[in-house]
Amino acid sequence: MAKHNEIGQKGEHLAADFLEKKGYEILHRNWRYGHAELDIVAMNGRTLVFAEVKTRSDDLFERPEQAVNDRKRQLLARAAVAYMRMCGHEWAIRFDILSVLLKGDIFFIEHFEDAFFPPLA
Repeated sequence: MAKHNEIGQKGEHLAADFLEKKGYEILHRNWRYGHAELDIVAMNGRTLVFAEVKTRSDDLFERPEQAVNDRKRQLLARAAVAYMRMCGHEWAIRFDILSVLLKGDIFFIEHFEDAFFPPLA
């Protein structure tokens, strides 16, 4: 497995643990729809949360959360609509970003709740 894939998987695992410790119920990890992937789908109370995880080993060029650009948001929105149709979801939703910075065995997680809301059409 490529180094960047290992870093990404480790970041997603750390992010899922982080959310569980905050009381979130993880419903799915790496749920795919076409070319889009929902890293973490979770419930936070009565809100369905689509959490995008961005992991980096350094932040010299940009912070991990800055990698969630307009195109990525559009893909996430399409996948979220498909997920909601699949499960018949009709209540509140939210898009979060979890920024994970790995420095050897030390990690830092920043959680951006309600980070964005793309058009769902």
